[in-house]
Amino acid sequence: MSILKVINLKKSYGKVQALKGINFEVESGEVYGFIGPNGAGKTTTIRTILGILKADEGKSEVFGLDAWNDAVDIHKRIAYVPGEVNLWPNLTGGEVIDFYMNLRGENNQERKSELIEMFDLDPTKKCRSYSKGNRQKVALISALASDAELFILDEPTSGLDPLMEKTFQQCIFDLKKAGKSVFLSSHILSEVEKLCDRLSIIREGEIIESGSLDDLRHLTRTNIKLKTKKAIEGLSELDGVYDLHEEDLFYQFQIDTDEFSKIIKYVSKFEVLKLESTPPTLEELFLIHYEGKSK
Repeated sequence: MSILKVINLKKSYGKVQALKGINFEVESGEVYGFIGPNGAGKTTTIRTILGILKADEGKSEVFGLDAWNDAVDIHKRIAYVPGEVNLWPNLTGGEVIDFYMNLRGENNQERKSELIEMFDLDPTKKCRSYSKGNRQKVALISALASDAELFILDEPTSGLDPLMEKTFQQCIFDLKKAGKSVFLSSHILSEVEKLCDRLSIIREGEIIESGSLDDLRHLTRTNIKLKTKKAIEGLSELDGVYDLHEEDLFYQFQIDTDEFSKIIKYVSKFEVLKLESTPPTLEELFLIHYEGKSK
């Protein structure tokens, strides 16, 4: 069942068309990645989903409700973390977290304390004294302490150190186990690769690819390393073989995914002693789309 649906969404700022008719759906209980560099349209998309911006054309639906007309009802059931967090300077971090919990009519102090410890936050300090990373922790704890059905996270680990990024990732795994839905906008490819079931790549206001990682990996080549007992004859001449390097019967090359079976069958004739196959990473897919590099 779709919990979030974006239908032919278009948005312009003057003559600049930020969104050019994008479409995607987020299913209930999944972690959905939304990736692209700064300026690609990620935040504009999120703001229309939240009902902060009104689309020029198309629409966003959350829980089957219209994102613009039913924003108040939708906000009761979602949690949102922006990439740039601004807090009240004279309140402590703990007071801000309590304020957001009270807004939602929630009072899970045990969960709040657990998250404060996990993210190593001092909740007694005034927000004016917090670094960017600590402000981000306050926003994350406020969201994660809620019992929302959908979590919309826009660059949520911005400013966090690697240890806290791991803590965040564990929290997302826990949300998924609990049957929650997560919409994760990010440019940190390793984060998306670890966490997301499906994803969309946005470029200059257009969705250029959508699907699971396995769905998208057909777009690029697989890295092969192998060692054989006999020299492989004619390997460089096979269709689908690229960037071949050979030294002392040790071969490194790349192959088109749809040629995998044929090529492996061919090299097996030369007595394979060792074979390592590495699927392309999300970063490799990303570079193909944004830099036009062949991998």
